[in-house]
This record gives sequence, C-alpha cells and structure tokens, in this order.
Amino acid sequence: MKILLTAINAKYIHSNPAIYGLACYAKEYKENISLAEFTINNYSDDILQKIYKQKPDVLAFSCYIWNIGLVKEIIREYRKIDRDVKIWVGGPEVSYDAVEFLNGMPQVDGVMIGEGEATFLELARYYVEQTTKLEDINGIAYRDKDGACVMTQPRQALDFSRLPFIYDFLYEENQNLGVFENRIIYYETSRGCPFSCSYCLSSIDKRVRLRDIDLVKQELALFLKLKVAQVKFIDRTFNCNKRHAMAIWEFIKEHDNGITNFHFEIAADILTDDEIELIATLRPGLIQLEIGVQSTNPDTIKAIRRTMDLNKVARNVALIKQAHNVHQHLDLIAGLPYEDYNSFKKSFNDVYDMKPDQLQLGFLKVLKGSYMLEMSKEYGIEYKDLAPYEVLYTKWLPYEDVIRLKAVEEMVEVYYNSDQFTNAVQFLLRYFPDPFTLYEQLGMYYEKNDLFGMNHARMKRYEILRAFVRDERIMNEEMFEVFDQILVYDLYLREKLKARPAFAASSDSYKVNLKEFMSNKELRSQFGEMIHLEYFTVDVKALVLGGPLCKEECYMVFDYSKRDPLTQAAMTQKIKGFF
Repeated sequence: MKILLTAINAKYIHSNPAIYGLACYAKEYKENISLAEFTINNYSDDILQKIYKQKPDVLAFSCYIWNIGLVKEIIREYRKIDRDVKIWVGGPEVSYDAVEFLNGMPQVDGVMIGEGEATFLELARYYVEQTTKLEDINGIAYRDKDGACVMTQPRQALDFSRLPFIYDFLYEENQNLGVFENRIIYYETSRGCPFSCSYCLSSIDKRVRLRDIDLVKQELALFLKLKVAQVKFIDRTFNCNKRHAMAIWEFIKEHDNGITNFHFEIAADILTDDEIELIATLRPGLIQLEIGVQSTNPDTIKAIRRTMDLNKVARNVALIKQAHNVHQHLDLIAGLPYEDYNSFKKSFNDVYDMKPDQLQLGFLKVLKGSYMLEMSKEYGIEYKDLAPYEVLYTKWLPYEDVIRLKAVEEMVEVYYNSDQFTNAVQFLLRYFPDPFTLYEQLGMYYEKNDLFGMNHARMKRYEILRAFVRDERIMNEEMFEVFDQILVYDLYLREKLKARPAFAASSDSYKVNLKEFMSNKELRSQFGEMIHLEYFTVDVKALVLGGPLCKEECYMVFDYSKRDPLTQAAMTQKIKGFF
C-alpha cells in the first residue's frame, strides 16, 4: 500500500510543512508514505506523469487558494488514468465546505477536515491495516458504498506540544534539512488567533494553543546550528502571548549566529515598552516584523471586527524604527467594507507616513468559511468565482477604482518596496500633495504609455521614472538635473555598475581623477576593495539626508564592503581636498 502526499506550492522557494507534518505524525507507516512537491508553474502533464510513475494506491493533495485550480485539474485527469486510486484532499480550501466539495468533484473519495495530523494517521492505518472503518475516523467527509457523502464527528484539537518537529525528523535522517535547503523554512509555535478579523480563517479558532517554550528553544537551536537563511514563523499573531514572545526573542538574541533571520507576524498595538526595548537590542537584520494595519478608517475597522489602536500602532512602529535594526512590513487591504477610493487613499497616506520598509497593498480575498463571505451580499461585495476569490468591486469601490488601485499597487512594488529608488522617491514627494498621488500619477503614466505588463530591467525603471518627471513637467530644468544626480546616487547605493548611466553628471577630468584615486594607496586604505568613485555637482548626500540644496563639485565613494546591515545600501563618503 503506497500513500502519496502531494503539495503544489506557489514558488520553488516555498515549502509545504503540512505534508511533512502528516508524514512525521504517521511515521509508524513511513514505509508506506511518500511525498511529492511541485509548483503552480509546473506543467500539469509533468505533474501527472511524475505522480503516475510513483503508482500510488492513495493520492492526497494539500489544498490552498493558490493551488486549488491546478489541484482540481490534476485530480480530474488522474482519475481518467487510474480508476482505482483513492483520492483524498485536505487543507483550508476544502475544510469548510467538505460535502459541497465532494458533490462538485466526483473524482474525490474523501476530505480531511481541519487539523490533519491525527486524522491522517488513522486514515493511513485504515488503508494499510484495514482494521478500522471510515465512519470511525473523526474529522473526515467521504463517500459511502452507495456514493452518498458522509461527514463524521469533528476532531478535537491536539496538544500542540505533542506534534513532531518535522525538521528534526529530516535532520536525523540526512544530517541536513534535505529538500528544505535554499528554501524558506516555515515554523509555528502557536495555532489559533485571539482576534476575530472577518476576512481571515484564523478567526474561526479563537483558542490559542502554544507549543511548550522549552521545546521551541530546542527546535530553534537546530535552525541556528545549521545557519539557515530565514525562518518564517507562521503564528497568526506571534505576540498575542507576551511571555511566549519575549522568551523566543531573548533566546534568538542570546544564540544569534549572525546569519539567520526570523520573520514574525505581529499586532503592533499590543507591543509593550519592554518588548520594544528588547527588540531594540537585537542585531540589525536578526528579525523582521509584518504588521497588518489593513485600514485606518474607523468604520472599516469596526466592520471587519478588528480591535486596533491606530495611535499605538504608529507610536510603536516609530519606536522600533528609531533603533534601525528591524525591517518592518506593513499591510493594507483594498476592498474592505466602508472603504471607498478616497478613504483608501487616506489609509495609504496614514500608513506611508509611518515609513515602513515595505508597504504591501493587497486586495480582499473572500474566503470560504470567513465571516466576510457571510456579509458579502450586505456589503455589495462581488468577487471572482475562482480562487483566490479576489474582490472585483464593492458597494463603495467600483471596479474602475479597483483597476486604479492595481496600478498604484504595482508602482509601490517597483518604486518603494524594491528599495532601489529610496532617495529619488523621497525627493519627488516634494512636488506632490501626498504620497498616494505620486504613485497614482506614476500608474497613470505607465497606463498612458503602455508600460504595464512588461518585465522592465532595473535601468529601464530608472529611465521611465526620469521620463515621467520630464514628460509630466514635475519640476524645472535646474531641479531635473539635481533629480538625475539623486537617481545616480540611488543606483550606486545598490551595486557597482559596469557602465555609468547616460544621465550621470559629466566631467572632463572624471577619468583622470578616478585613475589617480585608485592608485593612491594611502587614500584607498580607508576603504575596501569593492568601491566606486562617482562625480556630482551637488552635495547629494546632504540633500537626501534632508539638508539644503548645496551646489558644489564633489566626489563620492561608494564602499560595497561596508553595507548598511538593514538596507544593504553601500556606505558612502564624500572625498574632500584631494581633487
């Protein structure tokens, strides 16, 4: 009897800890269990062929909004190939309407509902030993011998600390993390969420179960020992239990290996001052924080059943930012109740003013099992029938405004979240009434010039931004020359280019001075080997730091061996008294 647990991930760097968790919990049947991982970018034919070559007797899929369409396609086609295989599914995309799913997918034999470790163990026992009956397995829906759909009793939640640590299991087998090498490591220390956000499935399970903290420390020690690049905690609100969060932050501070980064999703407004003080002592880049603001409209916040003190969010984000050691990622959701275009614009500007390192502009997904789905008719929310069930329009936000916000979203991704235009964008904001208007007009420029839908190279993005400023007459010619030099400054902060951009300031003596500088051992000794010397006609560094416009010919050294540990920008220094 061979059971194949199958995952189809969104990207190669992603992994699916769920199928490994199921396999580990049912390790007594490890000789019968195999695993297969693909991505949504794989051709369906390739997936079909690879599954077929394994000849499973039981084929199980992990189902999410990003893969359910492809999973259904694979199931339909594979059933034609193998009429006898038993096909099971599980995961959030099928758990909340299991019978409806079975009725719509006659090719599927059963659904594992909710938390699956214990359910899968009993299901594996049923197929391998054939000593139990399906009706005795809690937490499933299946077809009986007459083809009718049957749902068994719900399964009680497990003691979270009894679940196996999947990475330790793999390490014992291979003395490394095997398939997880060069991929994001997902890890959870809690299940459930104390909050009731109407768009989120985590709100269904309001009881938070914590993993034993001593066990957590042992497990984190393995990641630190192996110096993995990033561990992404998938706890829905990591800091909902202060003692638990503080213990973990203290542990990773004490055992920091100088390499591993830890990602946490938190509620910023419930952070306490002693938590913030602890965070400020961490190595720059040791942790990063994702903070879901979603909206700053009080009516919207109330409608989505969030409890959030926006003033505390802004205060705590600012306090964390002062230490310049933590990357903060703030989220907004477009398409929520009571949020029209102008209201979202205000939410955007409010969050932008908090100066996050990344600002994620997402769109409402109306998920099965969520309270938002129940309220969708009352709110006039129309959404796509196919996963990920993204909003099309609402009572407050027509589709044409959704399209406009899509353009803003892409501009934010390119010109803010890429961290490649930091100073240029900050300078541009002097010419716009607010940040949202800048990205809105950039989006309109892309639309007017048919620039969307193309995979522009980095330099092309710079050229487009220059063209936008020039064509839209954002500033006069004198300031446009200054803007060009800020673009050059941004370019060299990230990397040493092979060729100077065409819009760099010209100097007849630049090449001579560059050669003289590179041959001056005494001066060069101040810097590393990876450097670039650039010519400017204004003191760009002073200007981007908020100083006045000061015209002066000067040279700037970009030292790539000394980068900002948080932003990875090169260290810069103006050279005085040499040329």
